[in-house]
Amino acid sequence: MAIEIVMPRLGWTMEEGTLVEWLKQDGEAIHAGEIMFTIESDKALQEVESFEDGIFRIPPNSDVLGKAVPVGTLLAYIVQAGEALPFEQAGQSTPTAAVQPPPQSSPVNEGGSKQEALPTALSANGHQNGKSALPNISPRARRVAHELGVEWSAIKGSGRTGRIVERDIRAAALVPSAAPASTQISPVAKRAAEDLGVDVNALAAQMPGQRITREHVERAARPPAPSASAPHAEVRSAIPRLRKVIAKRMSASAQTTAPVTLTTEVDATELVKLRQGLKATSQSDPRPVPSYNDLLAKLVAEALALHPQLNARIEGDEIVTSSAINMGFAVDTERGLFVPVVRDVRAKSIRQIAAEGIALVQRVRDSSLLPDDLSGGTFTITNLGMYEIDAFTPIINLPQCAILGVGRIVPKQVVVDIEAERVAIRHMLFLSLTFDHRLVDGAPAARFLQQIKRFIEQPYLWLIN
Repeated sequence: MAIEIVMPRLGWTMEEGTLVEWLKQDGEAIHAGEIMFTIESDKALQEVESFEDGIFRIPPNSDVLGKAVPVGTLLAYIVQAGEALPFEQAGQSTPTAAVQPPPQSSPVNEGGSKQEALPTALSANGHQNGKSALPNISPRARRVAHELGVEWSAIKGSGRTGRIVERDIRAAALVPSAAPASTQISPVAKRAAEDLGVDVNALAAQMPGQRITREHVERAARPPAPSASAPHAEVRSAIPRLRKVIAKRMSASAQTTAPVTLTTEVDATELVKLRQGLKATSQSDPRPVPSYNDLLAKLVAEALALHPQLNARIEGDEIVTSSAINMGFAVDTERGLFVPVVRDVRAKSIRQIAAEGIALVQRVRDSSLLPDDLSGGTFTITNLGMYEIDAFTPIINLPQCAILGVGRIVPKQVVVDIEAERVAIRHMLFLSLTFDHRLVDGAPAARFLQQIKRFIEQPYLWLIN
């Protein structure tokens, strides 16, 4: 019986996804664990693997490649040798234009006649024998090829049984290719163009014969300098796809929650000393130096353990309180806002949190995030201190019920002994907690913020614990 492959739901907010690339041809043998295709959801790229052995079939009239389609949309089938597709069993006719054999130079064409759809023999790596078989490539190498825009179908693999591995892709990326007859665009650049609303055809017209990279797209997305001859000119552009996603989520949060923001000023002098001490040991310790965000994540996680109602969400008519504390960090990029997640923060050292945070931010910058990197967060920290912001009103990251805004750390004169009328220079920090009043009342939220304040003012005790 034919198995239907549909657009999967990769997150609670996902309503549609874009099929970016077929990684199996129509009629190609497939084994459980092999990658069928790549999809993009909201802000992440995901390879979708097969859980069955069989023959991969793409409907001849399929037009889903490169399009955003709803979750549950039929994409392909997995059938057994000799088994017909459902519409073939029903005797329906199919367009003849869709069954032409694909060019051998393209590993992602959708065509393929019925005769070619059933393999007669398989090589050791699980592909059809013959000229049309694609080389075997590891999932990691495929992802790196996607990021670097490397065409891998003609690469000779250096892994076992000739498998293409990551080093083969990176080596190929360093070899200059022959000048193409027409402008080409890497998959990563194409995805960035969609996110930033850049017209690829217009960009190609400006650089004929060259390969368009992500850097070209990002440069084209920057607003033009204002013209002196037309000081009041307006520039109109399409809303980038990623901005639409962000707008939708921000609107949903504002319309769904009952947000209240509390602010408090904290003496962060001891926290500053702690980080200075960690930086001082960096010469003898090769591990990353924890940032203020890393330190705050650990302290906030300890506070959440004592105030679990802030680590909850609403699902239908139920309040779901999570025992795991998964911390989201707001990251700003040219493409827009991302919130990657460090999981189970309480169980990790600050060095581990720092290392994971650095890796996540790098994946954000490289546009190589996976859906798991952006899902499962139970609380979020957003820091605008580097922009000299003191206090603000952060928007709750649904389905979470609270978010902590962190301002800049500023040296100030502070009264440290009222009776002696003594003042001192202390490092002061503003915190802004936005919470959903549907889930949490003002007093419990205030106590939670007080708890964070105490932990920041006495960080050594709580970090040791």
